[in-house]
Amino acid sequence: MADWLLKTEPEEYSYDDLVQEQVGTWDGVTNPAAQRNMRAMQVGDRCIIYHTGDVRAAVGLARVLRGPYPDPSDARGRLVLVDVAPVRPLERPVTLAEIRTLAVFAESPLVRIGRLSVVPLSSEQMAALGAP
Repeated sequence: MADWLLKTEPEEYSYDDLVQEQVGTWDGVTNPAAQRNMRAMQVGDRCIIYHTGDVRAAVGLARVLRGPYPDPSDARGRLVLVDVAPVRPLERPVTLAEIRTLAVFAESPLVRIGRLSVVPLSSEQMAALGAP
């Protein structure tokens, strides 16, 4: 089982939206590196939902319900989607400023490649975000 961080603009789709829907299709990811990460996702993998924009904080825990499948809106057939379900909000939001101070994130794409929207996480990173 793997762990991931999924970035989203809360004004477009927030963790609260995922909670309300109970199953969310993670779409809109076009970056090739992020798509590679999505192709590696499997049912049961854990995901931290991270709000970008003005919030810039990890806010909730989710699980992958359906592994990668073709994005029907992609005429070229290159993009995949995954379906996720909420597990629980984090006990407290963990801000990007705080994440940057944690040694466990020193080499993470989360802090090194700011525009990457799907980021692999280690179990130590998950624990640092409040999801042991």
